[in-house]
Amino acid sequence: MGRAFEYRKATKFARWDRMAKQFTKAGRQIAMAVKQGGPDPDTNVVLRRAIQNAKAVQMPKDRIESAIKKASDKDTTGFDVVIYEGMAPHGVALVVETATDNTTRTVANVRSYFRKKNGTLGTSGMHNFIFDRKGVFYIEPEHIADAEEFELEFIDFGLEKIVKETVEEKEFYQVYVDFEDFGKMQEALEKQEIKVEKSELERIPNVSKEITNEEHLDEVLALIDLMEQDDDVTNVFHNLA
Repeated sequence: MGRAFEYRKATKFARWDRMAKQFTKAGRQIAMAVKQGGPDPDTNVVLRRAIQNAKAVQMPKDRIESAIKKASDKDTTGFDVVIYEGMAPHGVALVVETATDNTTRTVANVRSYFRKKNGTLGTSGMHNFIFDRKGVFYIEPEHIADAEEFELEFIDFGLEKIVKETVEEKEFYQVYVDFEDFGKMQEALEKQEIKVEKSELERIPNVSKEITNEEHLDEVLALIDLMEQDDDVTNVFHNLA
């Protein structure tokens, strides 16, 4: 069938594998949201965010509904959020967020990734001074007619800044709020019927580490990539410039 066919097949399998991992992580976000506030998205703002993010990665409606139902089952083992902090090689700080039903398995995996890639697993809270926790809403430009007017309208709901960025080859306005104002901003955007593509609770570094050596950079990125491949890992934050 030739190299072209093999290339297309490999590309397709890679895309399916990436999509499967996204669905797994989206399902765990839904499970955590149901555990936290119940299965009704009308009364559970965290679940609405989880459903929104699942749709952003094109998770089918029936799989979203199945994830909510499964998480509502009292016999279903719940997931716990566990945060790990450590150092990648060459002085880069990492914060690894996980959602797991087996903390023994997860910590063993995370520790092994650090060890394999010449990093070190540290202690909880060691990077509190490096990262600020922020809520970030991703909104397509067509839904914000005037960024300055938007800023004035939503500043009372905790808006700190709005910037236009390209994320994964797609342009968005990114609306930043403090962690404590996340729910207030989400409800305000919903009331104004402003469509949000996705929203995240992110850890934004206030101290960055610049690496100019290409081999050193590849070593750091290899550790981040290895972490992100784990099904228990939901987010990996770093302070790489």
